[in-house]
Formats: sequence, structure tokens, C-alpha cells
Amino acid sequence: MNASRPEVAPAAGDLPFEKALEQLEEIVRRLERGDVALDESVAIYERGELLKKHCEALLKRAEARIQRITHGSDGRPEGVAPLDMS
Repeated sequence: MNASRPEVAPAAGDLPFEKALEQLEEIVRRLERGDVALDESVAIYERGELLKKHCEALLKRAEARIQRITHGSDGRPEGVAPLDMS
């Protein structure tokens, strides 16, 4: 983001997972370089927190949709059940 021409970033909740993750990775790179002014560091850190929460929520939703195929006693598929992630 350019300090002379501020850009309005889309709301984290509006981004698909891949774009949110890409933005989060860029924020981490910028913060790790350490060449960002303090006020901008705080702002992009806060944006990073929102992006992280958004990515976590999208992953949880995806995990909830994953199902496993159940098999009957004869070994043939007979239906689906929630995937046990534990």
C-alpha cells in the first residue's frame, strides 16, 4: 500500500481463500522485512489478523463438508458419513 495514495482493501470476508492467504503471506513478508513504519505495521497486522480468522473459518467450513464413503459388509459403497478429523 502506498502512503501517498491509500488503497482500499476489500473486506476480508469477501475474499476467496486463495486471495486471503496470498494477502496474508504478503503482510507477513512486509512485517518480517521490518521496513514498514510503526503506524502502518499496526494497520497491516490488524488486517492480517482479520485475514487469518477468515481463512480459518473457510477451512472449518470446508472440513465440515468433507465426507467419507461408508462401505457395507460386502465392501461395496453404501453411503457417506462425516469425516472424523480426530
